[in-house]
This record gives sequence, C-alpha cells and structure tokens, in this order.
Amino acid sequence: MTSSSADDDGPESLPRVEFAFPGPLREELVAAILEGRKVATTGLLREYEHDGDPLPTAGARSAVIDSAAVPVAVIETTEVRVVPLAEVDLAHARDEGEGHETVAGWRADHEEFWHSEEMRIALGDPGFTVDDATRVVLERFRLVEDLRPR
Repeated sequence: MTSSSADDDGPESLPRVEFAFPGPLREELVAAILEGRKVATTGLLREYEHDGDPLPTAGARSAVIDSAAVPVAVIETTEVRVVPLAEVDLAHARDEGEGHETVAGWRADHEEFWHSEEMRIALGDPGFTVDDATRVVLERFRLVEDLRPR
C-alpha cells in the first residue's frame, strides 16, 4: 500500500492510498473494502522507507483509489503496528478480507506478491525477498465513506 497527496477540499484533498498494483488484485481488494470484508492490510516497512512515505497514523483518513486512479472510498486508520513478519497472527490475516483461514496461506499469498517482479522493480531490488524478521506494517482501518456514484 502506498499513498500520495492531493491539493483540493473534500475527498480529493485526502492522501490517496493504493492497494496492490493496478489490475485485478487491486479491484478485488477495493471491492472487499467497499463490502466491509477488508478492515486491515499489511505493507512492507521497506516500501514505506524506499518511497519516503510516512507510516499511517491512527485517525488519519485516506482516499482509496481504484485501478483507474479514481477515488472510490474514504478510510480512517484505527491502528498501526510494525512487527516482524513472523508475528502476523490469524486475526490480522482474516481481517484482510481475502479469505485466508490460516497464517500460512496468508503468508504464501503475500510472499508471492512481495516477491513479484512488479514489487522488486518498485523497491529497486531485483533480488528482494522476505523472511521471518522482515518488518511489516500492520494497519487496521474502517470504511468512512463510499465515494462511488449512486
């Protein structure tokens, strides 16, 4: 997940948050947020550091964008923790709303994403891998507003 800023009033002025890369996975994650199934996410601390982005903070609001970079929702961060990857628990994995019923399944899917060519390019490290000690950012949030046209 990454964020960037905008400059107007209203939802457009909120920092934008992107889940995954544009495409089918992003659309699945955005749909899960809008349906209330996804109330948590996990990011690599290294990605925040690489991009120069501050960590999310409780109470901060962001505009969720879809693959077309259109704001579709406003979320509010409720909790942020930075932990080693080995400390991610089943409650967090389930709250990500992707259907994981085991931490092992959650981790396998996340490792596939984090080891993808897209992520390695984004991090500027073609050999990037994660292990138990990799620091991850666990964020919990709530849906504040659905911005889709009615």
